[in-house]
Amino acid sequence: MNRVRALAPGLALAALLAGLATPFGKALPMVGVPVLALGAGAVAGTVLRRSPSASTIFDPGLDIARQRLLGLAIVLLGLGLPLGSVMAVGRQTAVVLLGTLLVGGVAAFFVGRMLAVDKESATLIAVGTTICGASAIAAATAVLRPDKQRVAYALGTIFIFNVAAVLVYPPLGRALGLSQEAFGLWAGTAINDTSSVLAAGVIFGAGAAHFAVIVKMVRSLAIIPLCVGLHVGRRHLIDEHGRPQTSPRQAVPLFVLLFLAASVIAGLDILPTSLTDPLTTTSSWLIAAVLAAIGTSLSPARLRTAGTRPLLLGGTLGLILGTTSLGLMYLTGWC
Repeated sequence: MNRVRALAPGLALAALLAGLATPFGKALPMVGVPVLALGAGAVAGTVLRRSPSASTIFDPGLDIARQRLLGLAIVLLGLGLPLGSVMAVGRQTAVVLLGTLLVGGVAAFFVGRMLAVDKESATLIAVGTTICGASAIAAATAVLRPDKQRVAYALGTIFIFNVAAVLVYPPLGRALGLSQEAFGLWAGTAINDTSSVLAAGVIFGAGAAHFAVIVKMVRSLAIIPLCVGLHVGRRHLIDEHGRPQTSPRQAVPLFVLLFLAASVIAGLDILPTSLTDPLTTTSSWLIAAVLAAIGTSLSPARLRTAGTRPLLLGGTLGLILGTTSLGLMYLTGWC
């Protein structure tokens, strides 16, 4: 009971901030729920730091929100990604999807090293840009446990280029004469967060919005190999320092297996919409709560010390991803 009482204030604060951010984020898709939740958390954190006693009260629950809610949110996310149905679109768009992911990953490695961006920030920005924005950063965070300030900086970087993409992509798509499906493929493979993909698609047209979201769902499945790769890499680094080696059971994080199982269940169509819709909504809300909890730990001074290099990395990767996707679309006859 004492444990529950200690955690309740912080968890309640994270829940409240997520609840406030959700409706405003849906009304402002160019900004999105994740960024508003992070911002709300930053404001709350500034207030809390003025009172040491308040920090003592809220910190235990906020720490649990940052550490324990991510895995559950990612598993529930799988219920909105039916494995079978998205594979049909995946087969049609495989060259563009896989090509952009491959080029984005390679570019992230080399550009990150050229700019001397620290490995944690480079990894978070890379997965957020190449896969699916805040959800991919959340998944990577669940595996790597990076510094909270770097998570926040990566999310802020993704947000800036999401807004730019929503403003630039639709008029550029019209200038290039893209069809509804072609624009949907471009947006779904080159823009980061689902909310921004949808916003760009809606601006271009209803057909583009529908196809863009499906492509984005296929792209999001890359979370599975991403988490496995990061987990194995992290365990390998631990082994080099003389700690116990990775066993087969530890090779894949449990939440990744549960995410895959949830995606299979979604594809079987055995769960009613009346159940799956609230669960996927809950996933988005949990991610917002985690980001709000991360936001409370933000320090503007520490963010400033990160400099402009991570921001430059995000912009460079976004440009590479957009041009690569468009180039592959021309080569494969999509436009």
